[in-house]
Amino acid sequence: MTCSSDTKALIVGPSWVGDMVMAHTLVQSLVAHTPGIELHMLAPPASAPLAWRMKEVKAVHTLEVGHGEFGWAARREWGREFAKMHFDCAYILPNSWKSALIPFFAGVKRRVGWHGEARFMLLNDRRRLDPARYPLMVERFMALADDDGQLPTQPYPTPQLEVDAANLARCCSALELKVDNVTALCPGAEFGAAKKWPAKHYAEVARAILARGGQVWLMGSPSDGADCAEISELAPGCVNLAGRTSLLDAVDLLSVCRQVVCNDSGLMHVACALGCRTVGVYGSTSPKFTPPLGDSATIVERTLDCRPCFQRVCPLGHLECLNRLGPDQVLMHLEL
Repeated sequence: MTCSSDTKALIVGPSWVGDMVMAHTLVQSLVAHTPGIELHMLAPPASAPLAWRMKEVKAVHTLEVGHGEFGWAARREWGREFAKMHFDCAYILPNSWKSALIPFFAGVKRRVGWHGEARFMLLNDRRRLDPARYPLMVERFMALADDDGQLPTQPYPTPQLEVDAANLARCCSALELKVDNVTALCPGAEFGAAKKWPAKHYAEVARAILARGGQVWLMGSPSDGADCAEISELAPGCVNLAGRTSLLDAVDLLSVCRQVVCNDSGLMHVACALGCRTVGVYGSTSPKFTPPLGDSATIVERTLDCRPCFQRVCPLGHLECLNRLGPDQVLMHLEL
């Protein structure tokens, strides 16, 4: 079934920030397949704001259901509201059963997604995933745009986020920031400790940058406060912004950074989508599944028999994939 140019489509987006950034590849693929398509995004509060920075998305709907909460009544009500909007098709990116409920309740004519949690009734264009054919997450997203699961010609489209110049100016004024020669360090990873490069290593990178007259901004959510505080203590002179910015504030501030050092995290994908020179540090996860996208990204990792394990906490208790990855291996990729 091929969509027409007057198609109105709903994308049920991921809850993780990085996955939402990568979902922009699907957005671009849908527009390429169907010029004139009207795209709406539905996602949880943690990731939905990013869709406002995707120029092809007309409307963003924030699903106010607690993380991990089934929310049957709320999803049914959302379905009733979306039924009034007459969507022609829906693309459900999460693999969970509950994520497909709203398009089903809304009576969307065509509901596309991977089989996931046995979503037999909920999806009427249900695809069986072949991991060998689609090893990358972005490939799994983009394949949904085509009836036969064909991918765009490589190089693939890369995520691109727009910057709000007015909000950037407001943030710089409110936080008393100067934007010259800034390196951002993003030591957080919501997934878990097995993704987090040690704070002492980040601090050594920060000291090297500060010693050469550069600025260092520490960026992250409130949950990254302890890591950023430790880095600040070990590297006096850093500007600690952890918990002081919204997600969209972080997007705008990262856009003016000279370079960014991140774990495999949401902010890594944000930085890449802004065209920043980005160094991504990988621990328990693999760039063979969720690499930083774009020509300005560099991957730093260690080859060990135990990685990638894709665990939130090191199952062996030593975290050698990150502890043994020294600051010099990151500094060699930075401009000092």
